[in-house]
Amino acid sequence: MDSTALYLDITGFAHSTPGWVRSAFEIWTEYGLLLFGVFFLAVWWRSRGRAGSRTVALAVLAPAVTAAAYVASELVKSTVDEERPCRAVAGAAASLVACPPTGDWSFPSNHSALAGAAAVALAMAARRLALLTVPLALLMAFSRVFVGVHYPHDVVMGLLLGGSLAALLVLALAGPAGRIVAAMRASGVPAVVWFTGPGPAR
Repeated sequence: MDSTALYLDITGFAHSTPGWVRSAFEIWTEYGLLLFGVFFLAVWWRSRGRAGSRTVALAVLAPAVTAAAYVASELVKSTVDEERPCRAVAGAAASLVACPPTGDWSFPSNHSALAGAAAVALAMAARRLALLTVPLALLMAFSRVFVGVHYPHDVVMGLLLGGSLAALLVLALAGPAGRIVAAMRASGVPAVVWFTGPGPAR
């Protein structure tokens, strides 16, 4: 895969944008993943009400499968050993954020894998959230190229890896996790019931 030409086009475009646009992308690419963390908490908290055990399980699985996607991305990254474009591409504009050190490889993009996994897992837990999480994941992926620290193919593969792995894990684990939540609710232990919520009223 060679997306160097597209990388040069995007980074060149980035340097032609107003300063406030560059600053916004710098902030988003560094801290945007925290917003997905807020969504995880909100979906879990809402599910605790009178939702069924499966709904709570999907909310709890969302951050867990996102973490699994990160591990998978790291495993691929350590195998491929692709140098960052901000160091490897001759004549490229300087990256807008610090170029990660050698050894922090480029393929695939961890940020994109995390964003893709979070977007899919959250959408499976609360379908209407897809209208928000999917565009945010795409924006996160684009930002990694915009600031100059990833090739386009890095972020595309990161999104695909994270999103597909999250979907597969949620589908495989939703049933068992739902049964565990139901058992936790039936335990009567206050702290456990607080975590899972009381369940639908009988």
